[in-house]
Amino acid sequence: MDTIASFFSFITTPVSWVIVQFHTVYGAIFGPNTGWAWGLSIVSLVILIRICLIPLFVKQIKATRAMQTLQPEMKKIQERYKNDKQRQSEEMMKLYKESGTNPLSSCLPILAQSPFFFALYHVLNGIASGTTIGVINESLLASARKAHIFGAPLAAKFKDGSATVQALGATVTDVRVVTAVMIVLMSASQFYTQRQLMTKNVDTTVKTPFMQQQKMLMYVFPVMFAVFGINFPVGVLVYWLTTNVWTMGQQMYVIRNNPTPGSKAQAAYLERLTKHVTHHGKIRRRSEKVIVKAIVAKGRDRNEFERKFINSLNKAGLVAQPDGTVAKSAAQAVAQSVDGATTTATSTATAVRRQQPKRQSKSQRQTAPRSAGDSPSLEKSDEPQGAEPTAAKQPQKPGAGTRSKAQSGQRKGGPQRPKSPSKK
Repeated sequence: MDTIASFFSFITTPVSWVIVQFHTVYGAIFGPNTGWAWGLSIVSLVILIRICLIPLFVKQIKATRAMQTLQPEMKKIQERYKNDKQRQSEEMMKLYKESGTNPLSSCLPILAQSPFFFALYHVLNGIASGTTIGVINESLLASARKAHIFGAPLAAKFKDGSATVQALGATVTDVRVVTAVMIVLMSASQFYTQRQLMTKNVDTTVKTPFMQQQKMLMYVFPVMFAVFGINFPVGVLVYWLTTNVWTMGQQMYVIRNNPTPGSKAQAAYLERLTKHVTHHGKIRRRSEKVIVKAIVAKGRDRNEFERKFINSLNKAGLVAQPDGTVAKSAAQAVAQSVDGATTTATSTATAVRRQQPKRQSKSQRQTAPRSAGDSPSLEKSDEPQGAEPTAAKQPQKPGAGTRSKAQSGQRKGGPQRPKSPSKK
């Protein structure tokens, strides 16, 4: 490890300078000789390095997405050469070369931060051996050797003997307990990060060498950290544990907001997006528009989760547009216009009905008082047209009104009955 670290000695001075600057800040708060000052300086160094690596991480995401676009072609190659594994691998490599993608792009962040890792190891190893290195002078070296993290010196290792540990002002038990816990956490965080990538953010319908590589790294990296961790100083364990936690959180964010097509993470993401779009009727975030735009552009090549997303929008009366936005479907717009017209007509008819006077019954119309301007013809409007005027309205002869129909021997509504002979 010391030989490897010496190859990156050119970056030792910048790394030591950054640690000293952070130590100056934290030393003013917690004290210059405390483990908090030196430990937080290492954590801040990790954060600074990972922020500087964000452009490389974005490039890694783009390369990964480019690999995902090749999934249909990879599936065709697998089906065509399913009985010839060698020819299948050759065609896969040819496809990678033609598209300009690299299956090893996921290792770029690890490779990029490895010089900083070995430079930090070189600095901490110098502190353990009592040698000034970089911008760390004698006073800073003495302060770093006094710093303890949970009882373990910053430069102590799991395999250090009791004499070395006692020279740093600690016990072997404290050092081994702290380093063992850090090694376990470091390996567990690395395993969880890789497992999350394999179980949630990988299209399992296509078996590629890239997937096999990721599956292998899921088991290889934790074992490597466990093996090499016993030779790492406590300060290096703090550095690597921090960078693993950062990677895990960064990957969780990417999986949640930009999942791999065909993965379980995409199914969960599109389900959340469906609820959001159907509730608000629009897409607000730019990242969401980019994903919807890619889904629309696929056409018939959409996977199961993407088709389910489009169908859910259609059921809600929405249509995904080529620019990544959503709009109301033609049927929904027509239905809304018809509903609006029906509502308007109903309200108008209701208003007209309310303006009409209440209809009176026949008895109420007969008993209602006549106004001075009423015409007599209105009073007779209940009589059928063409009927003859009644006897009360016709001119009568003198004395005619004193004799009823019964007295005259006439039968109502019919001819007269002949008189009986017995009554003569």
